[in-house]
Order: sequence, then structure tokens, then C-alpha cells
Amino acid sequence: MFSSKRRSKLLLTLLPFSTIVFLIFSASTTLKKTSKTTETSRLHIRRHLQIAHSACEGTLYPELCVSTLSSLPDLAFKSVHRLISATIDRTLYEIRASYSNCTGIRKKHKNLNILENRALTDCIELFDDTIAELTSALHDLSPRKTTSKQFQDLQTLFSGAMTNQDTCLDGFAYSNGNVRDIIKYNLYNISRHVSNSLVMLKKVPGFNMSLKSDVFPEYGRMKRGLPTWLSSKDRKLLQTTENGTRYDLIVAKDGTGNYTTIGDAVAAAPNSSTTRFVIYIKAGSYFENVEVDRKKTMLMFLGDGIGKTVVKASRNVIDGWTTFRSATVAVVGNGFIAKGITFENSAGPSKHQAVALRSGSDLSAFYQCSFVGYQDTLYVHSLRQFYRDCDIYGTIDFIFGNAAVVFQNCSLYARKPNENQKNIFTAQGREDPNQNTGISILNCKVAAAADLIPNQTNFKTYLGRPWKEYSRTVYLQSYIGDLVDPAGWLEWNGTFAVSTLYYGEYKNRGPGSNTSARVTWPGYRIINNSSVASQFTVEGFLQGSQWLNSTGFPFFLNLG
Repeated sequence: MFSSKRRSKLLLTLLPFSTIVFLIFSASTTLKKTSKTTETSRLHIRRHLQIAHSACEGTLYPELCVSTLSSLPDLAFKSVHRLISATIDRTLYEIRASYSNCTGIRKKHKNLNILENRALTDCIELFDDTIAELTSALHDLSPRKTTSKQFQDLQTLFSGAMTNQDTCLDGFAYSNGNVRDIIKYNLYNISRHVSNSLVMLKKVPGFNMSLKSDVFPEYGRMKRGLPTWLSSKDRKLLQTTENGTRYDLIVAKDGTGNYTTIGDAVAAAPNSSTTRFVIYIKAGSYFENVEVDRKKTMLMFLGDGIGKTVVKASRNVIDGWTTFRSATVAVVGNGFIAKGITFENSAGPSKHQAVALRSGSDLSAFYQCSFVGYQDTLYVHSLRQFYRDCDIYGTIDFIFGNAAVVFQNCSLYARKPNENQKNIFTAQGREDPNQNTGISILNCKVAAAADLIPNQTNFKTYLGRPWKEYSRTVYLQSYIGDLVDPAGWLEWNGTFAVSTLYYGEYKNRGPGSNTSARVTWPGYRIINNSSVASQFTVEGFLQGSQWLNSTGFPFFLNLG
């Protein structure tokens, strides 16, 4: 973190040029006016700044907020919508500048190592995602719209935009170069603009009245075991047998389909689809890395079942990949759903971070799938996600990221790690207290995998640790096996985040669920109130959204 002195100096250097011109012009013209005119001008400036300060009240970066808003003309006549839009306009300008900067670094510095080049590639892709998310937010920022759904959508888009900048910088974690130092201040500034926008969003008239809670104020209702944001057609797709489904494309290793690789089928799928496009992937092992980019919307991967249709690869950090790019399957196109598939990263525990699946797809859902890896198996990167009847295997931080995500009726299995390693089920990455993100694990099973059972006493296992400062994770009405250490949770680095995190447990069962010896961190709590616990269910956590209603996934609405 910056010192306040250094931060103030940085913010002053970032003061918009138009603000400086405005103040100099105002000061110079007052010298030519009568004292009455001069006083009127001063009052105008003072009033202008007062409005900016009022709009920025409660933000985490008020100096940056005031300097941004005070550059706007006729501030007294602008609605909160317009103020947020102006902040996002400024943010988009700075993102494009960072995009050009990263592109330029790659061209000018021919001696960059492989990891730095790959991290820059990640950053450029993440900037594209951020531009798309904030452009969508600008479209939604209409004074005529003040609905609960609009508020939740905007919160999601802003939260995702902030996460992208952090992910960009995380890519340089194992690099010895100075690229991160060159780009980080601009990215901090982008995240701070968005953080300020999240706070101002709560000041839009009508928004706060529709909020149910301050814990997990987003998401949607459940219907017959699946979130209502899935359409009835998607719901049927997920509930029906494979033989009863119409496919748009078929992938088969033996050549009996349209394609023999998943990547070729994804490339052939339409761009920007508004209707569901189904790719049936027949039983077999597909050794490939698959990317579903932003243009490939509304895709469905339909397999023949866990362990039958398997997508496998082995990218990892030790071999020079970023965690972000190590994913066997990465999905970004919104509305992605999958059923009956195993996603695996086979790199092994000695290769450290090696992702099986990464999802940055808003309103994505996975049903009867498995995710197999060791460290960092399932990267729930950003936006809104739902997992039902899935199996997740791993060792260190094997469910991680900064999405708003619910796991329901899933099985979480800790595997045997390397010697002197620990098992940690989750590492949630919320960076800002106003982001609507977190991990909710409801009616799941937390247990040892077959390879850990005979060695269980040799390794400590924990429910989670705080990857970022406002990490947020809850376990509700789940079975917790005896592999979990009595303390329950593990620190990341000393006292980092122990006061700012939100970790909770509610009516769990099993030998590892005893909370009498749990950590005593200020941010940890035993949830005793069902109304509080309900805020983390599909109805509470995904409240107001309709996206699961269409899939046909089974689910339960509340605590069950």
C-alpha cells in the first residue's frame, strides 16, 4: 500500500489538466473584475467544489474523486448518473492509455522474458474485457432506470472491471523484471476510479430502497433447483438426457462428429449469439487448451458425463505460464453453461499453480461437472457463477478468484499435496469492500480424496485463507470431514486481512464442523441467525436476477 504522502503526491500529478485550466482561468479573470464580480466568482468555485466533495463523500479515494468531478462544467446540474458516467469516461480513457503502454512495452523491449510477454498478453486481453464491461455499464447508466436488477448488474460490471486490473498485475508475480513497476500506478488509478463509482452508485435515487442486504446484495431467485437467470429452454437442456437434446455441433475423437477438437467447434460457433448454441462433446479424452472468448456468447458444452468426456492439459506456472493463462479451459463469453464434463489440469503438485477451468463468463453455470487439479484448480475469476452437483479436487487454494459464486450440492475433495504443503479449499480475492463478490458453499461435502485418506494426519487442511484484503467466504449447512484443522482457517501473511475479511459458518455438520477452536479473527463469525445465512443463498446472494431460470438445473432457493 502507498503511504498517504506518496498517494497524495501521485493524485496531484493525476489532477486532470482541465481542472488546472479551469482554476487558472478563474483566478486570472477575477483580477479584471469588480470586487462584487470577484466574490461571485469565488462563491461559484466554492460551490462547485462543495458539490464535488458531497458527491465523493464515502469514497475510498476522495481526492481522486474530487479532482475528477471538479473538472466537469455545470456540476450543480448533473445527476448522480451523469457523475458516474463522467468518472467511467475518464476511466476508459486511462484504460486505453494503459493498453497502448503495454503494447508499446512489448514492441520496444525485445529482451522481455517469456513470462513477462505472456503477462502482457494477459493484461491486453483483460483491458479489452474491462473496456467491454465499462462500456456496457455506461449503457445501463440511464436516469430512467433505477431498478434493483440494474443496480446489481452495474455492481457486477464494476466489480469485474476492478478484478481485471488486479489479475493483470498478478501475472508478474514470478517475474524478475520491472514491467509491473512501470504499469502498476496507472492500473491502481483505474481501480480507484471504479471503486469510487461503486460508492456513488449507492447514491442513485431508488437503488438503495431495493437492496435486501449489504452482504451479498446481488444474484437471483431459484426455481426447481436452478437459478432463475437460466431460461426455461436452458433448464431443459441441463435436465434432459443427451439423446433428447438437439445439438448444433458434435465433437468426436473418432471422427463421427463435425469436428475432432473442441477448439475447432468453438471457432465455428457464431459470434455474439443471443440464443443457446449447443456443442455436444462425445466421450473421450481431449488433450487441448480451449478458450471461449468474449465474442462466443451463449455457448453450451454438453458431455457424456464426469470421467467420460474429459478435457485435459498441463500448462502451469513453473513452466512459464501465468496462472491466468494456465487454464485448460477458459470461458469469457457471457452465458456459458456446461454439463457432464471433466475439466482437468494434469501438471501435478510440483508445478504449483495450474488451472483446470477459469470462468470470467457472467451468468455462467456448471452442472454435473468435475474439476481436477492440484494448486488453483478452479479459477472463479469474476462476475456471476453457479455450480450444482459438481466435484472439485485440489490441494492449495483450489477454489479461488473474485466472482460472486454459489456452490450447491457439490463435493470438494482435498488431495495429497507435496511434502511440507498444506491443503486450503478456498482463497477468495475481493479487493474492495464495495465489490459484490464472494464464495458461498451451500449444502456441500468437504472431504479427503482417496489419495489423501491414508496420509491425512500428515497434512494440515483448512477451509480457506484471505488472498486479498476483503476476502469473503461462507460455508452453510455443509458436511465438513475430520481432515479440517480445528482452527478452520489459515492466515495468508501474519495479520493481513484478518480484520477486513468476512468468513462465516452456519449449521455445518460432520467431525470437522466443530467451531469451538476456530480462529478468533475479527472478520470471522459463527452465523447463528437464519436471516443472515439466507443472504448467502441463491435467493439472497443472487437476488433479483433471472439468469438461472432457463437452464433446467435443479436447485433449492434458500437454505433448504
